[in-house]
Amino acid sequence: MSRNFELLFEAGKAQEMLRQRAEMQHPSVDSPAEDFVPGTPALQIEAGARDEVTKLVQRLFLLPGPAAPRQVVFAGTESGNGCSWICAHAADILASQVRGSVCLVDCDLRLPTLHEEFRVPNHYGLADALQGTEPIRQFVQQLSQSNLWLLSCGSLTEDSPQLLTLDRMRKRMYELRSEFDYVLLDAAPLSSSNRGVLLGSWCDGVALVLKANSSNRRAARKALQELEAARTPVLGAILNQRTFPIPDSIYRRL
Repeated sequence: MSRNFELLFEAGKAQEMLRQRAEMQHPSVDSPAEDFVPGTPALQIEAGARDEVTKLVQRLFLLPGPAAPRQVVFAGTESGNGCSWICAHAADILASQVRGSVCLVDCDLRLPTLHEEFRVPNHYGLADALQGTEPIRQFVQQLSQSNLWLLSCGSLTEDSPQLLTLDRMRKRMYELRSEFDYVLLDAAPLSSSNRGVLLGSWCDGVALVLKANSSNRRAARKALQELEAARTPVLGAILNQRTFPIPDSIYRRL
């Protein structure tokens, strides 16, 4: 079954909040030049799904002007929504579309999966960075694309999830922003932890991931209320695994 996405933009005052933040803290990121040739994504993905993720990346990260998000949290309202899959493929395709550096961060310190998507080890990463003082570059690993990096979850203990609430996490977030042109963070489901809300308040906003015909409306409404209370921009709602009642080839012609 192909994966389909629907991204709904500008919930509330997200765009205005992004403009205000951009004026205060964003260095400019050059858009691809006319002679720029897109690269080849590292992850295997069927053509239809690649087209949909490419559209998502273009609408989320490649908007004109300084207000385009650079540091975004992807958070599912519940577990099993495919959030990590979307975050990984979005980072992979974004890296193939821009000259700038892209860093993917696994912030789920209970059930990390991003290293599995790229089939790389998870022995040194975010949890270690939060307990150390070395530069963040010493904790990331370069993936097959020269401008794509992964900060995996790293070494875990029972107390690892508590590290995300410490002031050092905020400092690491600012460090990531200064070191990489784009940062995509995969957070734990909002139904099990409010750390995605906290992370979003330090970033340009949150992209909510819901699963078609599965996600609980009450859980989604609660997540939106918590994000609004924290004054965290909601950049969009990604409806994952959306299906069509008619063949996709015919649907595209309508």
